[in-house]
Amino acid sequence: MHHKLNRQLCDELRTVPVVPVLTIENADSAVPLARALASGGLRILEVTLRTPAALEGLRRIAREVPEAMVGAGTVLKPEHGQDAIAAGARFLVSPGITPSLVRAASMWTVPFLPGAATPSEVMALTDLGYCAAKFFPAEPMGGVAILKSFVAPLPNMLFCPTGGIGQANAPSYLALPNVVAIGGSWVAPSDAIAAGDWGTITRLAHEASRLRALR
Repeated sequence: MHHKLNRQLCDELRTVPVVPVLTIENADSAVPLARALASGGLRILEVTLRTPAALEGLRRIAREVPEAMVGAGTVLKPEHGQDAIAAGARFLVSPGITPSLVRAASMWTVPFLPGAATPSEVMALTDLGYCAAKFFPAEPMGGVAILKSFVAPLPNMLFCPTGGIGQANAPSYLALPNVVAIGGSWVAPSDAIAAGDWGTITRLAHEASRLRALR
């Protein structure tokens, strides 16, 4: 079941070039932030579970912004995933993979995007039936060069690279045949969120949504 869900997530990711990776410090900013990004053309959002306000922010987006598909990132343990699903997460993302997450994912009711950064991890996930993985941290791990070198020997895995990607280097990632979308926080700068400057975030989202057309 989880393999099928992973494939479904892959199809969803193909519809957007960029998945905003959101760090929510204040749950009150979650809904206007999600609306600004969705209206700019980025409807698939990842809320990282790194802050005390993350789950409440995710819950509010799931409830009040139906035009967005919101998921949870930084899922490190099975209970993180369960809490996020209960809050309304439509997909789960981890920076890596562990035996306990593999077991939990087989019972989760939403797609799981596990993390892989080495050939062995990619091969292990392929053996488990996954067709898409997060590649993290993208730039420190070798960025475009290493993903390019994965294409021939590891042809059955698509990646959503995240970490160190911005507007300048995003096109070089999106040009790769094994990149389905990229994760980035540049479309939701913390200073713009703090200031409630949703117009700037919508503009950044709109610019990012057009990157796919440049392929």
